[in-house]
Formats: sequence, C-alpha cells, structure tokens
Amino acid sequence: MAELPENTFIEHLEALRWCLIRCLIGYAVAFLPGYLLAPRALSLLLGLCLQPELLPLSYFSPLEVFIAYLKLGGILAFFLSYPWLAWQVWSFLLPALYPSERRNLKLWLGLATLLFLAGAVFCLVTVLPLLLKFSAGFAGQDLRPVLGLANVLNMAIILLFGFGMMFQVPLAVLLAIRFRLISSETLRRSRPYVIIGILILAAILTPPDVISQLMLALPTWLLFEIALILGCRVQGAGCRG
Repeated sequence: MAELPENTFIEHLEALRWCLIRCLIGYAVAFLPGYLLAPRALSLLLGLCLQPELLPLSYFSPLEVFIAYLKLGGILAFFLSYPWLAWQVWSFLLPALYPSERRNLKLWLGLATLLFLAGAVFCLVTVLPLLLKFSAGFAGQDLRPVLGLANVLNMAIILLFGFGMMFQVPLAVLLAIRFRLISSETLRRSRPYVIIGILILAAILTPPDVISQLMLALPTWLLFEIALILGCRVQGAGCRG
C-alpha cells in the first residue's frame, strides 16, 4: 500500500467517522424513495414468481404488510444508495493505495458487484418461479394453498441474498490463486471437500428444503469449476483433472 500522509491516528479515525456518517446520510435519504417503490417492487416480484393458484397472498397480523414494505424499502434503499456508498468507501481508501492497487481494487469490486447481481437475477428468474411452481403442484380440490406475505417475502430475500453471495465463489477462488494463498493443483485435489463445503453453505443460505439447496449448490459448483480453469491460466499451470 502507498505511504500514508503524516496524519495522526485520531485524524484517520475522524476521517473514517465522517465516511460512515456520509454513508448513513446517503442511505437515509434513499430510504424514503425505497419505501415508496416497495409496493411496486413487491407486485413485480410476486408477478414474476407466483403461480395464479397461489394468489392472492394473505397477511396474518395488522402490521405485517407495513413491516414487509419497510424491509423491502430498506433493501431498495441500499441499491439506490450503492453508488454513493461505494464512492465514500473508495474516497476513504484512495489515499492509501498505489495506482496499481487502485486499478486492481476497481476490477475486483466491479466483478464482485456483477457476480452478486448475476446470482440474484438468476434466482429471481429461474429458482424462485420453479420453487413456487413446485409448491403450487400440491394444490388440489381438497388442498388449497394459503401463503402469507411475510413468509414468501422472507424466503425470496434469503434466496436472493444466498445466490448473490454464493456467486462470489469464482472471485474468491481467483483471488486465492492470484495471491498464492492456494494453488490450482491443491484445489483440484480438494474438489470433494469443496463440494461438501458448497453443500453446507447452500444449506445455511437457503430455506430448509432440498430443492432450493440443490438449485444453489449446482450452479455454485459449476462456477467453481469455471473459476478453477481460469485460475490455472492465471497461475500458468495445466488444467488437467
């Protein structure tokens, strides 16, 4: 890292404090439009994912819808304020980085953001509709589904976040190989343990059902294999096995 200016430790803490304050202010400003957009976002989410036989949803407490809007509004506020938040953090770190480190950090942060969005979109357009379609298949003349708004929204949030995080696996693999924390050959030999680890993480990051866990674990394993091939090229090793 670049040599820091002659600032005291207290001055660095003060800069960090103001960075966090500006981040909180930006998020707070974005919360109101996020909350106002929450009903439309919820309608879009349900329209993409829910089968007609699962509608309409129900709510079982007086404040359930309001709390759902607050929760969804908070998530939307984060995405609306993300450029501001990223810029504040970047401005805080910038003086301590060499030009080459700045370029690398931009690249890795950009890839991490794109991979998270790719995972969330993949979940939204494939996994959630398939999972809810599977649930709708149990409905019949003597069995009518009554789904609660909070349950469906919580499941969607958990899955979207889980897929976004698990899609970071290729980046984590490439970073580990790039900085020589582990070799591609060691990763190839450890493939069974990696798969077990992916299955455990999928079980943690998804609701307790086998379908969503497998739907998260399989793409993550494929991404790991792709990252392993790319990692071989980064390391300059062969890609056998």
